[in-house]
Amino acid sequence: MDELLYELRDGVAYLTFNRPQARNALTFAMYDRLAEICEQADRDRSIHAMLLTGAGDKAFAAGTDISQFRAFDKEQDALDYEARIERVLGALERCRVPTIAAIQGACTGGGAGIAACCDLRIATRSLRYGFPVAKTLGNCLSMNNYARLTALLGPARVKDMIFRARLIEADEALAMGLVSELVEDGAALARRAEELVREVASLAPLTLQATKEAIYRLRTKPEGGSDLVLMCYMSEDFREGMEAFLNKRKPVWKGR
Repeated sequence: MDELLYELRDGVAYLTFNRPQARNALTFAMYDRLAEICEQADRDRSIHAMLLTGAGDKAFAAGTDISQFRAFDKEQDALDYEARIERVLGALERCRVPTIAAIQGACTGGGAGIAACCDLRIATRSLRYGFPVAKTLGNCLSMNNYARLTALLGPARVKDMIFRARLIEADEALAMGLVSELVEDGAALARRAEELVREVASLAPLTLQATKEAIYRLRTKPEGGSDLVLMCYMSEDFREGMEAFLNKRKPVWKGR
């Protein structure tokens, strides 16, 4: 059984974490496959958006499979693990196309890190989000993950969540902007996620790419940006957008 299902359909990449018997806990192979797919999306201009979800109704992804930590016996093991996870999360965060996480149930540890790297998040009311490491493994997050979470939620909320080892539930997640929408159940989540990913995939690809990259740079290196302006304004898509607007027709985006 494939632990990470992947399908490309009509310009949308669909990824499903597929270990429902283990609440979709992530193996190293699953992390590596996620990075590969993100790198493919960077190269393949036919891909316009990506939708991530978890199999079953219990979890989006409940962190890294803890059994994989048993082999850790030296300092380099911990450093190598965090470097590996950062390579994956960095690939997802920097992926050229918009990414949407459709979350049902537990979204914890590594799964919560993946969701935080996505551009949009929607969830069912069964959502439980967090990093309860202070009462489970006693490990910590990487600096990059703390930075991502602080940019997303603010330092006070990150401390409250991690210091108390608590999971954020649906209504609170909506109120703090962690998720943009809530739906009642898995069937509604599948329908709404499909609508949302199709909506995003239909829009000007370079506009979305530039916005995503600009917001990333605000967190990491807040200066410059002329390359993004030129990418959009000098593109075929910009000319097409103008002509379509002036001629009162729908633009045909090419992403170049």
